[in-house]
Amino acid sequence: MRMNDYNGTSWIFPPSPGADPDFRLFCFPYAGGGASIFRQWQEKMPPGVQVCGVQLPGRENRITEAPCTDLLLLVERIFAGLRPLMDRPFAFFGHSLGAKLAFELARLLRKRSQPQPRHLFIAGSRAPHLREPRPLHHLPEHLFIEELRRYAATPDVLLENRELMAFYLPLLRADFTVDETYVHSAGTPLQCPLTVYGGLDDREVAPGELEAWQQHSTGAFCCRMFAGNHFFIKSAQDLVLEELHRDISGLLRRSETCR
Repeated sequence: MRMNDYNGTSWIFPPSPGADPDFRLFCFPYAGGGASIFRQWQEKMPPGVQVCGVQLPGRENRITEAPCTDLLLLVERIFAGLRPLMDRPFAFFGHSLGAKLAFELARLLRKRSQPQPRHLFIAGSRAPHLREPRPLHHLPEHLFIEELRRYAATPDVLLENRELMAFYLPLLRADFTVDETYVHSAGTPLQCPLTVYGGLDDREVAPGELEAWQQHSTGAFCCRMFAGNHFFIKSAQDLVLEELHRDISGLLRRSETCR
């Protein structure tokens, strides 16, 4: 299916070049983030790979839509929106909240007897069976804003602007609610290879919490660390994309060998 033939492209933003790819990489953003954070990734991918930034309701081109506050309900909606684009081999990449979305979407695809991702790339997220030790979605506004500072993603200029924060806070609170109220249900591990990326200075996710992802797949497992805090995918973007390019190139070579 060609991207411009698909009438549900509000889930993909911005629309990626390359109308008829060999492989798709669906990328899921962190809490409060929009799909535009993946805008520059397309040029760093191997030929034939299409980057599809998954746009969640309530941000950027979907700003008029109410954000979702239930992770499994959101995954059901994502499944309905993306299923027509899963007509060729694909992989998932998710950062922080996006990692849990990618993981649960893979589990939902298996439950519905749909094609599985060829690879699951996880970044900046503790394993799904580990709960958030310091939830903040329920905090009063002034404490919620103060806690946001430790994530090092929300600029001070935004945090200190009352008008902008009044606009942005409902989305942030909804996303943190999605993340922090999620309860993992035990099940059969996935079979796809699983690669976990982490930040060496990440104060939110410890190395052991990254390694704990290994129990959620019987496929090959690898954990790689990068300089930076929780948002190393921005500060160390070039290195992250080099590793991702290498991993996907290997995945494509293996697919060619199996034909």
